Amino acid sequence: QVQLVESGGGLVQAGGSLRLSCAASVNIFSIDAVGWYRQAPGKQRELVATITGDGSTNYADSVKDRFTIYRSNAKNTVDLFMNSLKPEDTAVYYCNAHRSNLAYWGQGTQVTVSS
Repeated sequence: QVQLVESGGGLVQAGGSLRLSCAASVNIFSIDAVGWYRQAPGKQRELVATITGDGSTNYADSVKDRFTIYRSNAKNTVDLFMNSLKPEDTAVYYCNAHRSNLAYWGQGTQVTVSS
């Protein structure tokens, strides 16, 4: 069983930055892959970024060169650094973890970007 808790969401102006953090109840390096997803009102949940156990990362085209996913050994978290935020980045952001062929989700954290 893996429990995930997201934090760091909030309200920010366009062009600003936020850092989201996903804390896991198990050693973060024991998780096969961790990803950040988001869901805007009326839209499907979509992938934002992922990081695998070997450190490989993947980003949605819409956030490439603006967002960075990072795994912290010291904090046992996977963080999402979001820069140059746009109003279209407004969504609830969820942390997802895959471990031993099971998937786990956090409760989500709201990110609102004002124009």
